[in-house]
Amino acid sequence: MGQLNFYLEALDRDVKNENKNPSIGILLCKGKDDEVVEYALNRNLSPTLVSQYERLLPNKKLLQTKLHELFELWENKKEKEV
Repeated sequence: MGQLNFYLEALDRDVKNENKNPSIGILLCKGKDDEVVEYALNRNLSPTLVSQYERLLPNKKLLQTKLHELFELWENKKEKEV
């Protein structure tokens, strides 16, 4: 999360237009037994902006499902190559 926040801060300082809202990051991870989806919001966001982003972000369960499907496809591809 710390590294993602670092990149978000760099993006906002060096790339983002001043008239745009702060950037957000979506962290997708796969562990041994489960998938984790976390939204990384810049620490400087006001509670109002956070609530606005939460309404606009993709559904967490949908992201978990899609991540699981992606890893299944990747593992099936690896098995076919062997």
